[in-house]
Amino acid sequence: MSADFTEFLAPGPVPRRLEASPASVDWALVRRLHEVTATALAEELKRRPTLSTVAQQELARTLVQDGIDELVRTRMRAGQVVPTPDEERAIAEAVIAAQFGLGRLQPHVDDPEVENIEAHGHDNVWIGYADGRDVRVDPIADSDEDLVRQLQHIAARLGRAERTLTTASPLLTMRLPDGSRLAAVIETVSRPQLVIRRHRIRNVDLDDLVGLRAIDRPLAEFLRAAVRARKNIVVTGGQGAGKTLLLRALANELPVGENLATIEKHFELLLHELPDRHPRVVPFEAREGTGERGPDGRRLGEVTLTELVEQALVMNVSRVWLGEVRGEEAWPLIEVMEAGEGGSACTLHARSAHHAFERLANLCMRGRAAVTPEHAYRSCASAIDLIVHISTVDERWIGGQRHRFISQVVECNGIGEGGRPAVTDVFAPGPDGRAVPEHDPVDLADYVRVGFDPHWLRPSHGRWAGAAGGRR
Repeated sequence: MSADFTEFLAPGPVPRRLEASPASVDWALVRRLHEVTATALAEELKRRPTLSTVAQQELARTLVQDGIDELVRTRMRAGQVVPTPDEERAIAEAVIAAQFGLGRLQPHVDDPEVENIEAHGHDNVWIGYADGRDVRVDPIADSDEDLVRQLQHIAARLGRAERTLTTASPLLTMRLPDGSRLAAVIETVSRPQLVIRRHRIRNVDLDDLVGLRAIDRPLAEFLRAAVRARKNIVVTGGQGAGKTLLLRALANELPVGENLATIEKHFELLLHELPDRHPRVVPFEAREGTGERGPDGRRLGEVTLTELVEQALVMNVSRVWLGEVRGEEAWPLIEVMEAGEGGSACTLHARSAHHAFERLANLCMRGRAAVTPEHAYRSCASAIDLIVHISTVDERWIGGQRHRFISQVVECNGIGEGGRPAVTDVFAPGPDGRAVPEHDPVDLADYVRVGFDPHWLRPSHGRWAGAAGGRR
C-alpha cells in the first residue's frame, strides 16, 4: 500500500497548455442586474430590517427574473436575439451568486473536484484539482478594480463577522460558509492576490485512509493506539501537505463521548459539524477585531489564540486540539500538553520531524521573552510524545504527480545530549520515502495497554517485507 494523499481520486494527466472554463455568460448584463437587485434589496431592508436571508434570496430571484423578462421583451421589439432558456438560467444564477455568494468564483467553489483556487489579478486564475492538475480558467472579474469590489462585498457579507479590505486594511483572511479558507491581499502587491483552499474531505478516520490507500495498516494501528493512549501529537509538514486532513482523521478516533476543545484561527477541522462523532466538542475560533489598533497594538474586539488556549482550560475539556501553531500561542499549548492529562494535538509547519523541535522552541521564545532556549527545549521535550511528519514530492514539472505521504513518526524521550530532546525514530522513510517501522517506541507498554499489537511493527506485517528486513 502507498501512503499517498493524492490517491483519493485516480490521477489524471498534467495539462501541457492552458485550458479555459466554458463560461458564456454576458457579464456586463449580470453586473447591471446585480446593481439593480442590490439597490432594490437595500431599500427593502430599510423597510423590513428583519427580513431573513431566505426571503432576501426569494425576492432577489423575483427581481432578477423581472429584469430578464424586460430584457427579452425589449430585444424582441427591436428584432434582436434573445437569450435561450439555458442562458436565462445561467444569468439568473450568476446574479444570485454575485449578491449572496462568491460571484464568478461560485462555480469553482461548488465543484467537488476543486482543491485550490488562485488568482493573480482578475484574469490570471488557476484551479488546482484533486487529481493533481493545475488549470488556467476564465477571468473572475471584469478588472482588478472589479475583483477588489467583489472581495469587499464577500468580506462584508459572508464571514462570521463583517470584515474589511481597504487601503488601511489590505490583508484579508476569512472562512467561507462552506468551510473553505479565503486569503486576499491588495495594495502591498502589484495586483490583487486571492487564494481559496477548500476542505473536500471532512468525515474521515484512519480506517478510511487505509481503505483509500492513503496510509498503511501498521501505521494506522500505531496512530490509533497513540490517540487512545492520550499521547500528545504534533503533525508537521509543508503548506498543503495534508496536515489538517490527518489531524481530522486522528480526532475521529476519539471516543464519541469525550469532551474536546478545538482552537483555530479559522475553523478548518470542523469537528463541531460532525455531531454524531463529536457531540461534546467546544469549537473556539480567534477573532481579529475591527477598527484602528489601540495603544496596546490590538484592534477592538480582538481575541487571540493564546487567550483561547487559556480559556479552554476552564471549559472542563479533557483534550485541547489546536489547528495550527503559528506564533505566541505555542507556549501556552506546550504548557497544556506538559501539565494536562495528555491527548492534545496540533499541526505545525516544519520541514522534518526533527526540525519541529527547533520551530516550536523558537515560537515559545517569541511568545515569552523570559523563556530561555534551555527552558523552551526542556518544556517541548517534556510535553510532546509524538511528531508525525508528512512529506510532499512534486513531480508535476516533469510530467508526474504530486505525492503527499507520511514519512516519519518520531517519539520524544525527554532531554538528551546538548539539552536537545532525545528522540526515537519509530517510523522512518523507507526505500520510496514512505514511513516504515524503524524502532519500537520506548513507551511501547503504553500502546500495548490500549490494545496495540507490537507485531504491527515487524517487517512481515507491511508492504516493506524483505526490503526493510535489515532495519531491525
